[in-house]
Formats: sequence, C-alpha cells, structure tokens
Amino acid sequence: MLDEATTAIIIGAAGNIVAYMLNGPADALRTWVSKVFRSGAADQSPAPLRALEEDSLALAQGTASESDVKTRWTILLTSLLAAHPELRNEIDMMATTPVRGGTINVGSQHNHGTGTFIGGNNYGGINTPFAGGSR
Repeated sequence: MLDEATTAIIIGAAGNIVAYMLNGPADALRTWVSKVFRSGAADQSPAPLRALEEDSLALAQGTASESDVKTRWTILLTSLLAAHPELRNEIDMMATTPVRGGTINVGSQHNHGTGTFIGGNNYGGINTPFAGGSR
C-alpha cells in the first residue's frame, strides 16, 4: 500500500494527464508517457501509449468522462509506481507541472449607431410588433 503523499502525487499526475489530453500539447504528453513507462519496463510502453490515444479520443468525442479517464490513469500510475518506486520524482513532476494549453483570444466589440451589429457590421434594424402597431 502506498503512503498518503504518494497517493496524492499519483492523483495529481492523473489529473494533469487528463488536463493535457483536453488542453495541452499532445506531443509533450505522449513523450512523457513513453519515457516514464519505458523506464518502468520495456514491455509496458505500447499499452500506456495506446491507452493515451484511446482516452484522448474518448474525451474528444464525449464517450468517456474526465473522472473515468482520471481513474484509469490513477490505476496505471499506481501499478507503475508500486513496481518502480524510483519513478516517483517523474510522476511528481507531472503532478506539479502546470498544464499550459493553447492561446485563448477574448475579443470585445463596441458599436455606435442603430441597427443590428453582427461581427462589427451593421445589418439594419430589427422590426418588432408593438401592442399599438409596429414602429
């Protein structure tokens, strides 16, 4: 059985793996998974990479929840760390490294005048019926 601190590291790393799947650079995650699981055992490397691809696709398609994927990676990391405690620092780095996703552009628009503005262009007025007739 793993101690409380190690369990927290594993859960944090599993959460960051899911965050990388959703927001981060996929190549960086693939490289990390390949490196860490290859360090554990040469025969383990293809299975986690396959799980990574399957889980990324399932999250993108909405066929798996973040919670389910996090649970799967918690189990994978727990098994790996139980067999190879020397990998704790690598897993801890995944748990404590902030995930940096793509750039998000937030724009604002301020329009002057009357009428309907769509994307900054004025497409005329909106005609609405009033109780006493139309305007």
